[in-house]
Amino acid sequence: MLFADSMSLLWLSYYAVSLVVLIAVYFALALLPRLARLVVTWGVAGAMWAPARFRLPLVEEGEFYTGWAPSAMVAAVGVMESNAGALRAGLMWLLLGVVLGALVGVALWWWRRPSAGERQEREPHAESEPQTPRRREPVL
Repeated sequence: MLFADSMSLLWLSYYAVSLVVLIAVYFALALLPRLARLVVTWGVAGAMWAPARFRLPLVEEGEFYTGWAPSAMVAAVGVMESNAGALRAGLMWLLLGVVLGALVGVALWWWRRPSAGERQEREPHAESEPQTPRRREPVL
């Protein structure tokens, strides 16, 4: 049910906000070459979207709450609570998400790069005779 106090609404809103952040990161890195921009952007996406399992103790003795959360949050809570198990699991999934995201960025770059024939059409050869620029008259 996608109403108040629902976990699915929480995850849906998290992914919606993370998409806005992802688009902002991509445009903020406009000065970088396309490969570096895609690797960094998808690495950040992997860090934001990698889930990890967590386990928190409840007030009653011996009872725990378990669930899923973004791995960065699991690692951060592990640091704040000095919980080495949560920190290790959160960081492992976080690093795996970053690596997989970076690989997706490289794959997108590889898929969308121009082929050798397209590059030759766009770039004039150095061996060919230099073309003199012709004067172009303005057209109204």
